[in-house]
Amino acid sequence: MALSTEFTELLGVRHPIVLAPMGGSAGGALAAAVSRAGGLGLLGGAYGDLAWLERELPIVAEGTDQPWGVGFLTWAIDADAVEQALEFNPAAVMLSFGDPSPFVDRIRRSDAVLIVQVTDLDEAKQAMDVGADVIVAQGTESGGHGARRGRSTLPFVPLAVDLAAPVPVLAAGGIADGRGVAAALALGAAGALIGTRFQATAEALVDRSISQAILEGRGQDTERNGVLDIVRGASWPNERYTARTLAHPYLDRWRGREVELAGDSQARQDYQDDVARGMISPLPVWAGEGVDLITDLPAAADLVTTLADQAEDALAWAGRRRPINRPRAHG
Repeated sequence: MALSTEFTELLGVRHPIVLAPMGGSAGGALAAAVSRAGGLGLLGGAYGDLAWLERELPIVAEGTDQPWGVGFLTWAIDADAVEQALEFNPAAVMLSFGDPSPFVDRIRRSDAVLIVQVTDLDEAKQAMDVGADVIVAQGTESGGHGARRGRSTLPFVPLAVDLAAPVPVLAAGGIADGRGVAAALALGAAGALIGTRFQATAEALVDRSISQAILEGRGQDTERNGVLDIVRGASWPNERYTARTLAHPYLDRWRGREVELAGDSQARQDYQDDVARGMISPLPVWAGEGVDLITDLPAAADLVTTLADQAEDALAWAGRRRPINRPRAHG
């Protein structure tokens, strides 16, 4: 059966599968590959670095004739980044983490679908007020940044679906295989936005060490924290958003001491020195709780197909007992 939803019809894509616009790692090649395979590839515009966008936007725009989009961190960007992206006629623009209002009118004047990611019901209401065409309901199982005090995907998505109706909702957080996509659809979502699973693909812009850490990672070793943003000198609004990562020595050293860390300039210098000496990776390994399900590094197009096939199979057999394939007797 075809997984046709309000989202696939709105965007004109074959599968209700969306690449999360992971800053830095969701580059043009990855976004284009996901879109060519029938999902929606979202370029990870993140902080709106104009040089990065200048390099990656042409790659995705020229790499597919299917719908694609770009995502930004709302609190971190200015209008120039949005303008630069819109020059390439994306099918969608996604805004996350912060007030989307300053950018809505400009996106509305284009043909792009406005996608707003939310981490709680207050943000969902705000997204509805600004006229979001699609809402992403992100649960706390997600890798990378999310709500410090949010809700898990399972209870949050149905609440967001009920609140947003008839606006389609995408589920995000802890989805790493087709069964997760099927679960999202069963919760009433019109699709799934997937991050960590797509970091472990051939086209992702990540160091091999990051890919290997994801392959070896376990969900119980992930932790949502603000320590690594503080020690890196990142300007994330830590009072509201933290990040789920795999284990890290600085997290072990400073867990529960974020206020103290914020005032310790020597600790931040020590971190930079350790990065320079190669003792720690330049970036934490952002990873969601579904990381255990990731066991290979496929091409992104193959992954989209696999996710769609798995989701269809899971929905076909939901609530039914699968037949047991017993070996034939020989006589």
